[in-house]
Amino acid sequence: MKKLLFAHFLKDTLFFFLIMSLSLGLIVWVIQAVNYLDFITEDGHGFYVYFSYTLYNFPKIIHRILPFVFFVSLFYQINRYELRNELIIFWAIGVSKLQFIRIVLSFSLIFIIFQIIIGAYISPGGQDNARNFIRDSNIDFFPSLFQEGKFIDVVQNLSIFIDSEKPVGTYNNIFLKEMQESSAGKSKVIYAKSGSLINREGKRYLELFDGNVVNIDGSKTNNFSFEKIDFDLMQYESKSTSYPKIQELNNYLLVKCLNYYLQGKANEMISEILTCNKSSVKNIKEELFKRFYKPIYLPLLSLLACLIFFISKENKKFTFYRYIIFFAGIVAIVISEISLRYVSNSVLGLYFFIAFPLLTILGLYIFTYNKSKKNY
Repeated sequence: MKKLLFAHFLKDTLFFFLIMSLSLGLIVWVIQAVNYLDFITEDGHGFYVYFSYTLYNFPKIIHRILPFVFFVSLFYQINRYELRNELIIFWAIGVSKLQFIRIVLSFSLIFIIFQIIIGAYISPGGQDNARNFIRDSNIDFFPSLFQEGKFIDVVQNLSIFIDSEKPVGTYNNIFLKEMQESSAGKSKVIYAKSGSLINREGKRYLELFDGNVVNIDGSKTNNFSFEKIDFDLMQYESKSTSYPKIQELNNYLLVKCLNYYLQGKANEMISEILTCNKSSVKNIKEELFKRFYKPIYLPLLSLLACLIFFISKENKKFTFYRYIIFFAGIVAIVISEISLRYVSNSVLGLYFFIAFPLLTILGLYIFTYNKSKKNY
């Protein structure tokens, strides 16, 4: 009988979780997808390219909203069972509140594993596939590189600035800075009064008029003026499509890089996508911490939802206490998000953000344990 009741409760919670995950995930997905619509379709690409690219990023959305959806699902079901007097059936057949809490905590372990798998493999794989898909779709990124009053540096070794675009397609007061990757200290700065994007024999050029070119080599400089030159844009690669971010690498590659670094093989390539140097190792440690840190909050959220067990419906402040519990869960989720942004600022901050959820879980469990013993 107990197993059937628990199975029914967990099934209801899981069903609500799936429905809410898909609903909220689709809402967030649509909002984010709209941001890419003009960017992708303005180059003449169809709906398939647009849909496929945004769909690859869907696992990332699910990973981000999972703690919130899990807490709301659990809170909703416990609250619903309480209001419909279904929890009384559990207590009547000898289920203690502490036993129920332990079942809920065990249930949260499944979601911990689920979130770790998404964060470690599914989400990075989706983002990597999205990047490769954009790269292989021959989308013309170059019109998006020219934004009025902004320095754009998403292209490898090239920074672009335009003062204005008037008329459409004609850029005024253009600044270009080209860095030569093979030669340290060498760069080129180009200024032109006007320019426009042109196509010639399948290649993209920036046609520049009335300007100057300054070549910099350490402390030496030389410059010359021009009336018209064509700047070849096809020689440059987009940073966002050619070089995977650490967030796009699965845990296997990240751990492998750390292992190489510890063995003194810091400059060896990992699957030809990542150079293991001191800078990347620091970022990898932060990324791995983020992937394993957020799931820690799921047991904490489970215990918060279970606090409803200890509030009587006859209590005049029953509704008020429910709101307090729900608000506490939202605060915990916000803290988990904030801590991910500031955890790398200091060692002390790292220890604090690790200790906070663990100590809170311990404190809540001790509180619920003592309350259960008293009520029993």
